[in-house]
Amino acid sequence: MRTLALGASRIGYELRVYFRQGDSVFFTFLFPILMLSVFAVAFSTSGNLGAAPDGTGGISFAAYYVPGMVAAGMLLSGVQNLGVDIAGEKGDGTLKRLAGTPLPVFSYFMGKIGMVFASSVMQVILLLLVARFAFDVAMPTEPAKWLTFAWVFLFGVITSCVLGIALSALPRTGKSATAVVIPIVLLLQFISGVYLNFSQLPGWLQNIASIFPLKWMAQGMRSVFLPASFEAAEPSGAWNLGLVALVMGLWLVVGMVLCRFTFRWIRRDS
Repeated sequence: MRTLALGASRIGYELRVYFRQGDSVFFTFLFPILMLSVFAVAFSTSGNLGAAPDGTGGISFAAYYVPGMVAAGMLLSGVQNLGVDIAGEKGDGTLKRLAGTPLPVFSYFMGKIGMVFASSVMQVILLLLVARFAFDVAMPTEPAKWLTFAWVFLFGVITSCVLGIALSALPRTGKSATAVVIPIVLLLQFISGVYLNFSQLPGWLQNIASIFPLKWMAQGMRSVFLPASFEAAEPSGAWNLGLVALVMGLWLVVGMVLCRFTFRWIRRDS
């Protein structure tokens, strides 16, 4: 109970620290919302996607980009945020000082993951409100769609958190963390169907992107927010939600194994 109480208090502390950092708030919390706004405005005169020859039907570009931005938000909040944050805490000695306190490792991670989950929930609510009221994007009405959204979102956030913790071991110093983590996250967004139509990418690039979880997170979210007619545009011709869960589950296990063997309060070369 003491460990859980310490973890709960760490969640509040981590949230306060997170929202006091302007760069973190911009590049992880607000970035998907800003990108959705940019794409929605830029393509506002381009007509609807999937429209009939007479111009009727289809969906707006704003609606098309919603699932990708939701998936990108999960990746940014988990992988980028924790990868940079924990590497920075190693570099400035924060973790070394925490190692000398009674704070359990579980409580520390509970604070980090709880912060990411809470901020991700706030982020996706704001994103959907902007999409609905600023760009008139219709939200799903079927309960089954929202159930799919819930498990893909929860699974995606937890997987992203674990991978972010594992990735934090890669930068050699806290100062180099952004230079190491951000390019990886940015590249994944471009090849995973977040900014570009995944089915139009070269086959070899689709195969590479399919190795990583972001492609499947975005695919799961497309099954929630896009009409059923868009399912045929997927490379396999189906949403494949079972495969979405399987790939994210495998990456969750891989991330946990990497965390077990790579995370330390103090770097080996310190």
